[in-house]
Amino acid sequence: MIQHPKKICEGCVISKHHRKKFLKEALHKARQPLGVVYSNVCGPFSVESLGRNKYFLIFVDEYTRMVWLYLLKEKKEVFFKFVQYCNAVERYLEKQIKILGTDGGDEFNPKQFAEFCAQKGIKHEMTPPYTPQHNSLAERRNRTLLNMTRCMLRGKNLPHYFWGEAVSTATYVSNRCPTKKLQDYTPKEAWIGIKRMVHHLRVFGSLAYGHVPKERRKKLDDRSESFIFVGYHPTGTYKLYNPITNKVVIIGMYSLMNLLSGSGKQKINPALRAFLKMLLRETKGKN
Repeated sequence: MIQHPKKICEGCVISKHHRKKFLKEALHKARQPLGVVYSNVCGPFSVESLGRNKYFLIFVDEYTRMVWLYLLKEKKEVFFKFVQYCNAVERYLEKQIKILGTDGGDEFNPKQFAEFCAQKGIKHEMTPPYTPQHNSLAERRNRTLLNMTRCMLRGKNLPHYFWGEAVSTATYVSNRCPTKKLQDYTPKEAWIGIKRMVHHLRVFGSLAYGHVPKERRKKLDDRSESFIFVGYHPTGTYKLYNPITNKVVIIGMYSLMNLLSGSGKQKINPALRAFLKMLLRETKGKN
């Protein structure tokens, strides 16, 4: 039986109304991978990335804590990236996404988005306005990735336009790190069911030397080039930034010499040395 108070002070209710405390830990609804997936968009960034992106979109699987990241130039790309993500993970596990949790942003609520979820049988749960706590898993992951990104850029004195490569690398590494919710597993291991090695991990922003294939050089040309390590490629290779051509190239693990952390007396390409000095001046100037 519901009992109503005999008298309510409307002035007190209007003047003193406050929110109740949110639960410290969110309720877990997933019983298997893809049972519940949370998503969120971060941006816009004041500086465009090397790929001229201004946003990034993440999907977090509640059961395995696996994170997928997509760089975006505009928010209208969210729907197409979701379709791409949905097709990829459902084909990989041969399971379907059951629940998708997002905030109430316009990028998650177009007509085509609702039609696609209805067609796939996905229950789309949107949080009420101004309550990011209800999407805490994705929000917290955004915060973790941004913290890692800032540390990597600051640690190597790299300018802010490397944020796209840094946040992608942060996602790659975090999927291979232990989490509080998983016992004796990493998100990557929980997702694919195989223990992954981490001996190939390198320090972001370090100097690297990539082998030049004989098809691209003459007899007396250099056999390697200087690069800056900026991440990992899905094919198992490394992404390296060439400061001379201002391009990111893909080099295999066995075509790359040991990455340098910047210590020791190493001979560096003069053009690369000048570029690093320029980066240091830009960073100090902004600070």
